[in-house]
Amino acid sequence: MAGARILVVEDDAAINRVVCSYLGKVGATCTAAFSGTEGLMHLGGGGPFDLVITDLMLPGASGEEVVADARGRGVPALVLSARATVADRVGLLRIGADDYLVKPFDLEELAARCEAVLRRNGAFSADADADGGRGGAAGASVLRIGAWELDEAARSFTAAGMPVRLTRTEFEIVRTLMAAPRQVHTKRALSAAAAGDVAALEDKTVATHIGNIRAKLRGTGTEDCIETVWGVGFRLREL
Repeated sequence: MAGARILVVEDDAAINRVVCSYLGKVGATCTAAFSGTEGLMHLGGGGPFDLVITDLMLPGASGEEVVADARGRGVPALVLSARATVADRVGLLRIGADDYLVKPFDLEELAARCEAVLRRNGAFSADADADGGRGGAAGASVLRIGAWELDEAARSFTAAGMPVRLTRTEFEIVRTLMAAPRQVHTKRALSAAAAGDVAALEDKTVATHIGNIRAKLRGTGTEDCIETVWGVGFRLREL
């Protein structure tokens, strides 16, 4: 995590201080914000950041607004929250959170999850190089299916020539579908591909991500290309 720039948005000063101190010890550079409004100000003018860690219940702007703003800027977000129901997790994924950790949490686990989110989003590799760990992934390739193009090294996706910003999980789902376009992919298979080293996603959460991808494809003429095979899973229509 050496060199990672992390914005910590937490109104509890003690938690904020401890998180920043611990992540600083493992190599990150942390910026503290004590309200959602302050977090948005940092995102708007104090960046760039590699990761945002945010509580949900904040003075000023909400944690959900912070996540949505970070997502719009291409910055991954990890949520700290006392809310832990499936509905809460689905809601967080809908607004673009990359991971969540339930309070109270272990600092070592927080650091591990931060590193995993950074790695999955391509900001840092497990073997950081001399310029801070940035660089293309070895063996990455470009997938092209009809009007879709996915660049694994750049972590970018375009549809009909239009860039489509995907979360880490959405990117993995699209990559899985494109790798075998005629195959019906079960929800379990898509969950396993998307979750990586994090706990597997629930079936309803996979469907939520598919809905988010379809929504982002509106205006590209390809929004109907992901076909639902009822009772089984999803596959790509002919592009």
